[in-house]
Amino acid sequence: MAIPSITELTLLKALWKQHPLSAREIHDRVEEELAWSYSSTRKTLERMLEKGMISQHSAHGMNVYAPVLEKVETLAAFAHDFSHRVMEMNAPLPVNMFTGSKLVNQHELKELEQLLSEWPEDQE
Repeated sequence: MAIPSITELTLLKALWKQHPLSAREIHDRVEEELAWSYSSTRKTLERMLEKGMISQHSAHGMNVYAPVLEKVETLAAFAHDFSHRVMEMNAPLPVNMFTGSKLVNQHELKELEQLLSEWPEDQE
C-alpha cells in the first residue's frame, strides 16, 4: 500500500469523517490546517485520483469525492512505516499509543491492533 503524504492524509481524514464532498467542501474543512489555496486542494485531489486514493463522481451536477483507501488500513501502514523506518523497531507499535484519538473509535482501535500485530514482514 502506498502511504499518503501528510497533505493527502489531511484530505483523506476530511473524507473519512464525511463523504462524498465537493472540492470546495473539502477545502473548507482543511483550509485552516493546511493554510493553502483552493487551487492547491484541487491539484492534490487530482493527484490522489491518479493514485487511486479517492474516487470521483457527479452528484447534482457537481464533482464529489469519496475515499478509496480504508481508514484503519491506512493508519496501520503509517504506524508500521513509522515504527520500522523512523524508530527502527521490529515489533509493532503498541495500540495504546492510539488511545484517545479522535480519528478512531473502539471498534477501529481493535481492528488496528490486529492489523499491526499481523503485519507481514514482506510488506515493508
